Amino acid sequence: MTAAVDTRPDTEPRGIRRKARAYVALTKPRVMELLLVTTAPTMFLAQGGVPNLWLVAATLIGGALSAGSASAFNCYIDRDIDRIMKRTQGRPLVTGEVSDREALVFSYVVGVASIVWLALTVNLLSAALSLGAILFYVVVYTLWLKRRTPQNIVWGGIAGCMPVLIGWAAVTNSLTWAPVILFMVIFLWTPPHYWPLSMKYRDDYAAAEVPMLSVVRGRSIVGLQVILYAWATVVCSLLLIPVAGMGVLYTVVAVASGLWFIWESHRLYSRAIQQVAEVRPMRVFHSSITYLTLLFLAVGIDPLLAF
Repeated sequence: MTAAVDTRPDTEPRGIRRKARAYVALTKPRVMELLLVTTAPTMFLAQGGVPNLWLVAATLIGGALSAGSASAFNCYIDRDIDRIMKRTQGRPLVTGEVSDREALVFSYVVGVASIVWLALTVNLLSAALSLGAILFYVVVYTLWLKRRTPQNIVWGGIAGCMPVLIGWAAVTNSLTWAPVILFMVIFLWTPPHYWPLSMKYRDDYAAAEVPMLSVVRGRSIVGLQVILYAWATVVCSLLLIPVAGMGVLYTVVAVASGLWFIWESHRLYSRAIQQVAEVRPMRVFHSSITYLTLLFLAVGIDPLLAF
């Protein structure tokens, strides 16, 4: 007689993995990736070459923890509207994979860890800027602006500009005009990046009573604002050439990718005023990501070149 073999799957490791994925989802990894893409190149520019790689790693870890904490707080605060919006109904607090209390504790722990990590491994200025970014995103944007004004994403985008200041401060322990210009590039870039997304999910925001510009204004107005901010973004990016002594690579990339970004913005506006049924706002959304990625790759590579 042989002993019975338990053929039931081992659900405990699977449950742990599912819980871990849920916590990761709270940090909005896609948003975090975009923020970190701007940090490392800024550090290369600040150094004028290759910075200490341990310092880069430490700064990126701290920045990831900071961004993750802010996003997790955002998920906790916005859990009521996330249940309404189709785009966000898969988030962990909506599905119940993470409880409200677990999400709040996680947000605080990761936030504190980011500040302590940056203070101990980088410098106090970077830690202070990281703390400011978390507080601005959570208090100013999520709690104050998001549900009150169609300008929410304009001013709320300041938190997303902080990684360039953190990266520069990590290398130099100071701030100059060059990181301020990069800060302004991301500040001006955020509306034409996010407003097309809000056009696609207009019904979601309307159902949740979030006054995104696409909800309170027509498509043509949103399209015009996207054009104006896209132009402002590209012009601001060109200011870095004389201020930071950028070379041929950055100049070519900034002009070429900038013109492409502007062209996509004009295309969106043209379709909007022509009352085309499908204006395809996600073309601008995706092109804005490509534009910023190319621009900051040029920021990081340009200091390594002799021309």
